[in-house]
Amino acid sequence: MLKNIYCLILITAFFNNVFAQKNVDPTPEDKTLAKSLKEKYPDDTVVLQESTDYVTFNFNKKTGNVNVKQESTESLISIDSRSDIQKYIFYDGESSINKFQIKYKNNKSAYFSIKDEAYTSNDLFHNDTRVKYANISFPLLGYRYNTHISKKYHDIKYFTKLLFNDDYPTLKKVIKIEIPNWLNLELKEINFEELSIKKHITNNPKSDSKTYTFTLENIPAVYKEASAPGPSYIYPHILILAKSYTLNNETKNIFNSTQDLYNWYKSLVNDLTNDNTPIKDKVASLTTHAKSDEEKIKNIYYWVQDNIRYIAFEDGIAGFKPDEAANVYNKRYGDCKGMANLTKQMLLEAGFDARLTWIGTKRIAYDYSTPNLSVDNHMICSLLKNGKTIFLDATEKFNSFGEYAHRIQGKQALIENGDEYLLETVPEITSNFNKEVFNYNLKLNGDILEGTASKEFNGESRASLLYHFDTLKNDKKEAFLGYYLNNGDTNITVSNIETTDLLNREISLKMTYDISIKNAVSSFDNDVYVDIDFDKELEGLLLEKRNTDFTFSFKRFLETTTTLTIPSGYTITHIPENISIDSKNYSMRVNFTKNNNAIIYKKVFIMKNAKIEVSDFSEWNHFITKLKNIYNEQIVLTQQ
Repeated sequence: MLKNIYCLILITAFFNNVFAQKNVDPTPEDKTLAKSLKEKYPDDTVVLQESTDYVTFNFNKKTGNVNVKQESTESLISIDSRSDIQKYIFYDGESSINKFQIKYKNNKSAYFSIKDEAYTSNDLFHNDTRVKYANISFPLLGYRYNTHISKKYHDIKYFTKLLFNDDYPTLKKVIKIEIPNWLNLELKEINFEELSIKKHITNNPKSDSKTYTFTLENIPAVYKEASAPGPSYIYPHILILAKSYTLNNETKNIFNSTQDLYNWYKSLVNDLTNDNTPIKDKVASLTTHAKSDEEKIKNIYYWVQDNIRYIAFEDGIAGFKPDEAANVYNKRYGDCKGMANLTKQMLLEAGFDARLTWIGTKRIAYDYSTPNLSVDNHMICSLLKNGKTIFLDATEKFNSFGEYAHRIQGKQALIENGDEYLLETVPEITSNFNKEVFNYNLKLNGDILEGTASKEFNGESRASLLYHFDTLKNDKKEAFLGYYLNNGDTNITVSNIETTDLLNREISLKMTYDISIKNAVSSFDNDVYVDIDFDKELEGLLLEKRNTDFTFSFKRFLETTTTLTIPSGYTITHIPENISIDSKNYSMRVNFTKNNNAIIYKKVFIMKNAKIEVSDFSEWNHFITKLKNIYNEQIVLTQQ
């Protein structure tokens, strides 16, 4: 009996599916449209014909929170003969997905399996984010589906922005936000300049609300480009600033000001117990024999850097609330908030004025003039001493005391100060602070170049190299140094490597070694051809078919000097031409000079602001093309 019922269910499902697919094949008009869209978007497989977000708000009396409901509908068309995509939506402990529907163009349900899984990320050790998704197949050119997703935010403070761009090009994007008059909400328009975004406001007397409608057409897909600025710099979006609400003649602030944002952050900090008993002995051992306050501070700061493993963690309120200092100390790991709290508590135990500090990295375009949970993504510790503020970020493992990573330089820092707060800006440094100096002294030995070399690293170039070196096991460190110094090129042999202390973050990192290079010299008749450059920095950095600025991890200053001794009986008959360029973002030059019996080849590459802007690309590419030509040229020596 059960077997018969099961068969009947399968047969019914089959016929329902067949019925559902009637009138869903592409029409000639669908195919024509798809072909024209493919010409417009050749690198894409699917286009959103229309995408609409409709946002509404209500007050939940049980929780005392303003809830947000976001209804998202999309009409998709395939612009390839066959396309397979994944439709997805994220949610977490502060939100839920109430509807996830996929339908054919005739509005009948498409029976794709909808999955709901915990989301994992290489950047996060643990988080409470989940993803609901379905794998959607478009069997034909011009095939269509419609989707409808309903998401609820249980507290408006976690509803931070609305985006126009999607994973796929969008012909028409509509964002409708219905704001009840009891809710004080600012819609801050970001990156709207030079875009034809239409805005319309409608009063709704019956619902006592206003509806804001934003419409933008012909929107490209999100750019899949490495080393790009953070999305908040690039894409048009609406930042949601939930300020307050008024019900029953009573007004309650949400994030009406930076003070409100700080008050909420501080309430999470105030909930911490911070029983420092487990750390007292360690603090004493680190400070008892120190000869100065600065030595005490360094001992504590460096101990946290060296002994607490950084692990990113986001899980509900724990994504904003620091872990207890004792927990981080005992576990020997923590996220940025836990490490900042441990640093603070250890410094307090040592008698210093240390404060927790919220900060947004350079990936975020906003500052604290826009009180919103997306304004920051990091926490550090600030030390107030002798009228100065020193920022301590223990997640930057090899930054020395008073040295700040590029990712927070120039950013506003929100520093705890009792019931108030302090706002300060992390100092910027110039590229010279990160200077790398390479020197090669070479001579010909038959068809081999050989000689001595030295390399010096400062600032973030030093910290970056020390970090990679530290991640290796002890038995691989020497091999790593050799591989690093020969650029992984088997034609280059390095030996007799000597370095400064690779555990000392306060001094320049220096290396000296002997070097031997094969296949860099060739002879023909009386001429000797020498390939003098085997580093060839920036050779591959032609920025073509790119839509966004190219960003470096820090400001760079590279100076390389190669001295080639000319063998007796030879003269220099050809050297490449000198080239140079200078702009607001970079300054670069390559020079060849003759000095008695030597050629001095010098390169200076300075990335002043750690970025190459789109407006620079034409000039930049022209220079890189000339640089590649130099790299491909050879010095010619002729026997007299």
